[in-house]
Amino acid sequence: MDGYIGWLRARVGHEKVQMAFAVACVLRDDTVLLQHRDSGGWGFPGGAIELGEIAHDAAVRETLEETGITIAITELIGVYTGYEQRYPNGDVTQPIVIAFRATPQGPAATDHPLSHETIEARYVRMDAVPRLFSQQHRDILADLVAGRHGVYR
Repeated sequence: MDGYIGWLRARVGHEKVQMAFAVACVLRDDTVLLQHRDSGGWGFPGGAIELGEIAHDAAVRETLEETGITIAITELIGVYTGYEQRYPNGDVTQPIVIAFRATPQGPAATDHPLSHETIEARYVRMDAVPRLFSQQHRDILADLVAGRHGVYR
């Protein structure tokens, strides 16, 4: 673990902390981009917002790192705060997720190394999305499918 998360965890261990994340719901026709994560399960590409970074930029950066796809953010879906996430290594967070709608800006870059966190990334039909790894991502999906924006939970 490196960066801010590594610094924080070195001080608090596995204790529950609030962490800010940004995710992108990348839409292409009737499909959405999903990432199969090394921690298990499927979810929207995204990750922790680094110190000094804005959520929009984090969603763009994380999507590129995890899928090789450059995106353009088109809209804020919502802010999701009332959840708890337990990681396989014992870390516990209250993840505060800022979710965006986005569109791809061309095909995936085949020469871009993907994050070690990604087993697979692919577009899935909106009516055939597998069960997502967390309730938070399932709630984001429900709001995405319903066309909601400005959601806060």
